[in-house]
Amino acid sequence: MRPEDILVPTPSGVCCKPGGFHIDPTRPVEKALITHGHSDHARAGHGAVLATQETLDIMRLRYGDNFAGRTQAIAYGEMLKLDGASVSFHPAGHVLGSAQIRVECNGLRIIASGDYKDVVDPTCVPFELVRCDVFITEATFGLPVFRHHDAGGEVAKLLHSVALFPERAHLVGAYTLGKAQRVMAMLREAGHIKPVYIHGAVDSVTRYYQSRGIDLGQIELVRGVNKADLAGHIIICPPVAMGDLWSRRFPDPVVAFASGWMRVRARARQRGVTLPLVISDHADWDGLTATIRATGASEVWVTHGQEEALVHWCQTQGLKARPLDIVGYGDEEEADATANEAEA
Repeated sequence: MRPEDILVPTPSGVCCKPGGFHIDPTRPVEKALITHGHSDHARAGHGAVLATQETLDIMRLRYGDNFAGRTQAIAYGEMLKLDGASVSFHPAGHVLGSAQIRVECNGLRIIASGDYKDVVDPTCVPFELVRCDVFITEATFGLPVFRHHDAGGEVAKLLHSVALFPERAHLVGAYTLGKAQRVMAMLREAGHIKPVYIHGAVDSVTRYYQSRGIDLGQIELVRGVNKADLAGHIIICPPVAMGDLWSRRFPDPVVAFASGWMRVRARARQRGVTLPLVISDHADWDGLTATIRATGASEVWVTHGQEEALVHWCQTQGLKARPLDIVGYGDEEEADATANEAEA
């Protein structure tokens, strides 16, 4: 059996014909397997959704109780038979509840990675390497220029700036789901004990993380707080809020942005970011290539990101590789653009 007999790229996303389902479909389908809760992967309107409990909960927070006709939670490592295919979910290390999806049919094993990272994150289960015959990998940072710094060092840089400018607020742009909570948790690990203030759009997901036992320390909504009282404090908001009228309420803010894209200085300048923090929830070039090697896959399919560069690298390593060219997967910031409608 060929991999294409099991999984087929379609305009709606990757479709498993033997199993009768799509993985992270970009359009409503009858049966969807969802890797994680970011809105470019987790959309409302499907007939049925299979995902981890955390991903289902996050979809419910974002879309309401009726986001799908029916839902089913699956635990990491649990094997499930769906018509002619067997599936299991394995930690992806991207955000809380994120998963790689293993599809097996007639002895052929395919892993659809979703988004993933191979570094430690205190807010989610670490990435689990699963050996396979075909690996479908993301390529968000699929260029050699993207080699992320140690995230702990970036948090130390933020705290050094806070100590250096105690009269100023530090406004940190971070994606609403995952990145914001990771920054909070890493601040606590680094010994920061002051309250962290948040934009209203970050609140519901943050409270959910806390309900799952993740220690984020004292978190307060910034709404209603006196402007002068925010000097010396860290405020976390969606990236799109940094350029809004909302951001002008803070005392001479130091503007920071936690993202892998801050490796590109031009991006930081375009956003008016004075303190770029290279903290990413995606694997960088070294993480992508190391993971591909470690899976033992002889064939690699590359999706959503710098596809061609990673395909070329795979081919130089003697691997069969192809881009999937599926439209509809993008940056998590698109989700935050709508989340930002919630006023702080």
